[in-house]
Amino acid sequence: MAGLTCFYPDVYLDSTYEIDFEALYREGFRGVIFDIDNTLVPHGAPADARSIALFERLKNIGFESVLLSNNKEPRVKMFNDKVHSRYIYKAGKPGKKGYLHAMELMKTEPSTTLFVGDQLFTDVWGAKRAGILTYLVKPIHPKEEIQIVLKRRLEWIVLFFYRRSLKKQDAHGGKNRWK
Repeated sequence: MAGLTCFYPDVYLDSTYEIDFEALYREGFRGVIFDIDNTLVPHGAPADARSIALFERLKNIGFESVLLSNNKEPRVKMFNDKVHSRYIYKAGKPGKKGYLHAMELMKTEPSTTLFVGDQLFTDVWGAKRAGILTYLVKPIHPKEEIQIVLKRRLEWIVLFFYRRSLKKQDAHGGKNRWK
């Protein structure tokens, strides 16, 4: 299953809100690219108190941020009006162009940028193609559009092999990043 590794996240967590951004900043990361729907808020929801507090925290730490979404501008702008980040709409994920543009906006390099998203075949794959550290988070809410539900079924297969590879790494003294 070596062909699936291009979809494997670097880190897999339950939630965006459990990422230790302070530690990442100390490690030299300076930019964070976020997906919005089911990564920061439920699909289609406006920014909530938790997401607003996260972006304020990131600014206080010293991070630059960009919202990278395949959605149309009204949806992305509605969310961004409360968090005050930069954003790219109709980003064309998993294409590399949006990720590269986000790094240009933040004045960061792949080695100092991380990406946080909830989908393997758009978010993670695109970020990995751009050379960025990837954080996959579990979707916030189970209600999704039908095309995403279908992709989730395929993601389960990839995640099965991803978890299995981590267990093999652990058995051989490797570091397990899945939680």
